[in-house]
Amino acid sequence: MERYRVRSLVFLASVLALAASAALAEEAILITVDATRTQQKVLHTHLVMPVKSGPLTLYYPKWIPGEHGPDGPIANLTGLKFEADGKTIPWQRDLLDVFTFHLEIPHGVSHLDVNYDYIEPDGVSATDKLMVLEWNEVVLYPADVPAEKLTYEAKLVMPDGWKFGTALPVDNESANRVSFKPISLDLLVDSPVITGEFYRSIDLTPPGEPIHHEIDIAADSADDLNMSPENQKEMINLVAESGKLFGARHYRDYHFLLALSDHVAHFGLEHHESNNSRLPERTLLLPSSGMSLGGLLAHEFVHSWNGKFRRPADLTVPYYEQPMKTDLLWGYEGLTDYLGPMLAARSGLWSPDQYHEYLASIAAMLGPGRPGRTWRPLLDTAVGEPGLGFGRGGWLNWRRGTDYYDEGDLLWLEVATIIHRESDGKKSIDDFCQEFHGGPNHGPEVKTYTFDDLVKTLNALAPFDWPGFFHTRLTSTSAEAPVGGIENGGWKVTFSDKPTKLEGRRGNIGEVYSIGLQVGSDGVVTDSIVGSPAFEAGVSSQMKIIGVNGRVYTQELLSDAIKSAKDISQPITLLVVVDDYFRTCTITYHDGARYPHLVRDGERPDYLDELIKPQAPSH
Repeated sequence: MERYRVRSLVFLASVLALAASAALAEEAILITVDATRTQQKVLHTHLVMPVKSGPLTLYYPKWIPGEHGPDGPIANLTGLKFEADGKTIPWQRDLLDVFTFHLEIPHGVSHLDVNYDYIEPDGVSATDKLMVLEWNEVVLYPADVPAEKLTYEAKLVMPDGWKFGTALPVDNESANRVSFKPISLDLLVDSPVITGEFYRSIDLTPPGEPIHHEIDIAADSADDLNMSPENQKEMINLVAESGKLFGARHYRDYHFLLALSDHVAHFGLEHHESNNSRLPERTLLLPSSGMSLGGLLAHEFVHSWNGKFRRPADLTVPYYEQPMKTDLLWGYEGLTDYLGPMLAARSGLWSPDQYHEYLASIAAMLGPGRPGRTWRPLLDTAVGEPGLGFGRGGWLNWRRGTDYYDEGDLLWLEVATIIHRESDGKKSIDDFCQEFHGGPNHGPEVKTYTFDDLVKTLNALAPFDWPGFFHTRLTSTSAEAPVGGIENGGWKVTFSDKPTKLEGRRGNIGEVYSIGLQVGSDGVVTDSIVGSPAFEAGVSSQMKIIGVNGRVYTQELLSDAIKSAKDISQPITLLVVVDDYFRTCTITYHDGARYPHLVRDGERPDYLDELIKPQAPSH
């Protein structure tokens, strides 16, 4: 009887907690972020949250959409205080989940005041002149309510004179303050804000396109904002080509958010109506600007359709504390990694030659440059993604990393060529995208899919043993790169001593495919290919090269030594530092520099270039 009474009390407490949480969904939560101390890397947040008396559980977002792992930056939340009616309310962190906080709301309290700071990590999202605000970093929310059911009214206070860009609908703005219209938590977290002293907005809407597109750029100096007319035209083409590829849009408008700085982390993160992209400060001023924009912004743009609108069911969770299953990342990221470069080439951001070199570098990296493929299949790189953050210090060639991107690129290229072959040229990957990602525009929404949904759509276009094809590719432990798509497209991967146009994009790749090293500009070995001449000579990740053949190390000297070794019988000698000890490593290698390239296979039609031809009118 006592056991039944205890269970009843526990059940009653749970019901009351759920009722209190449900009540929170009926009134907007007010959130104000004060970013006036951005230069000091401090953001202050004030929440006003409707509550009811009794137990209250609050979450800090843990599983972040697009990051595919439980990596919410909880360690940067500090100064946390709860108050109601002028009195402090004590809190306790959950013993099993550091992202969870428990409170007891006193009788008669209807609103809770919450104050805390978020410490911006150095070199991540803020500099003296700009900031990118991701709302998941500064928000708390009540437990057990789906994110789409919670409404937030957000305000942002910026340093004086700063301007901003975002996909969030604006309610009003005055001086350095902006108020946004009420919005659900899932869309708030999906809508970052870029702000800065040096800011520029450029309209990228193609003529006749009914939906507005723009790029919002913040940089560390005014000169960095000078996007060339050629790049502007190519970005407009990118928007037009995306409409032609997918045949639909699923957003109210779209904002490319671009931070240009040498003092922020360089990456891209997708959102439904925008993307959070960061590149080096002078990117737009360099001859390679189109390659950089096409490599990053096109990928994140494609995610609006593939990843945000069409999303694997296992990666779609009601709130940010529920774990995601990442087994379909080869579809979420792999297909995006194929379509992004294809659109970059179609829009003119990339030349056909650059696209060829890009594919060649991937194929080379996944062949002898990735021996980890012999024990770890592609599928496991997706399944194991949440644990990737625990790996440090190189060795990616042996343990593998996010290869569901690059290998996914080759996987989906092969899919594109099979669709074309099996349909006798009547269907293409464009038809798949229009069928799978199309439909009416209801604004940002999620339409989930499973592996069976992918197969069903493909079979409707081109009947084939798609389950068998994917199973083979996803579980393979072959040492050879999956180059079926390249070969079906009428090309072959070869190596020569001619440098690639992508030198620098993937490290000094002439060293990777010759002696088997990836080396940073500071001489630190970022990866040593297991089984390569350098590895067999004793060179390993995280060692620092300080000498080459008796001279002080420079990248040029190492490249020269590799070339010279082809004509002489002497080995290459490297002096390295490891754990404060010197070591001399003697590399036996005489094949010279090796760079991957694509060459035409005259026995097959050139379908690869057919796939990257512009489909929309140029603007």
